[in-house]
Amino acid sequence: SMKLGGLGPDYETIKEKVKKMKLQKEYSRQIKEYNMKNITVVQRLPAKPQVPSVSRQKALEYAKKIPRPKILPAKQSEQEGKEVLAQAPAGPRFPQIPSLESLWSRHEKEKEAVAAFEALHIL
Repeated sequence: SMKLGGLGPDYETIKEKVKKMKLQKEYSRQIKEYNMKNITVVQRLPAKPQVPSVSRQKALEYAKKIPRPKILPAKQSEQEGKEVLAQAPAGPRFPQIPSLESLWSRHEKEKEAVAAFEALHIL
């Protein structure tokens, strides 16, 4: 008695698997009910008081001891800005160039040199 081939579904193994899954679901339902009954008993016990962690307490104490940066009031910065504007003279002011005449004479000399090169057709 040998079973050969068969590309179709094997209904016998499918029935066995379905039966096995139903048994598992029934078992899990029974365990769940049992646990629900026991959990209600456990919840009636007094709860432990919450103890904050030691590392957090240390961090909070350390944070309290650190000096905070001082914040200047906004009024002082506005007043300083107004003082700077009041000191600035009206109109544009350029720095004085002591060698302006020497720069002008250098410019004129270079201008003459360029004109000489153009006359010789070098440029």
